[in-house]
Amino acid sequence: MKVQITLNGKLETAVIEPDTLLLDLLRQLGCYSVKRGCETSNCGLCTVWMDEKPVLSCSVLAARADGRQVTTLEGLQKEAEQFGQFMAAEGADQCGFCSPGLIMNVLAMERQADHMTDAEIREYLAGNLCRCTGYMAQMRAIEKYLNRDKEAPAE
Repeated sequence: MKVQITLNGKLETAVIEPDTLLLDLLRQLGCYSVKRGCETSNCGLCTVWMDEKPVLSCSVLAARADGRQVTTLEGLQKEAEQFGQFMAAEGADQCGFCSPGLIMNVLAMERQADHMTDAEIREYLAGNLCRCTGYMAQMRAIEKYLNRDKEAPAE
């Protein structure tokens, strides 16, 4: 079966089997930020955007992406780098294996909401598992990143 997707702004055509997962297609197309973790849709490592909304690519058939826009971390490098600086400043980027999925969700969250409480942020990111950090440093980085333009200038 033939599919066409707009991947990170570029039209891609691929021949796939009907049971091909979006995760596998994206990796075949060179998007190695998309990772396989739990294979049960519970860890968030495989998060990508389909038509600007986060999806778990391990639970989406590639055929469902036909004719749609798919964005991976490779397509958001400038934004990801900026958030990554906040992660590094808080010591929240230990092994980095979970970072691509977390970053994809944080950037999506930023686009969807103007202000979120800590509880709302935690609920939004509940599907992103990290085995290294304990989440506190990640939360500090996320809060500082989301509030970076709202800080009052020093007088």
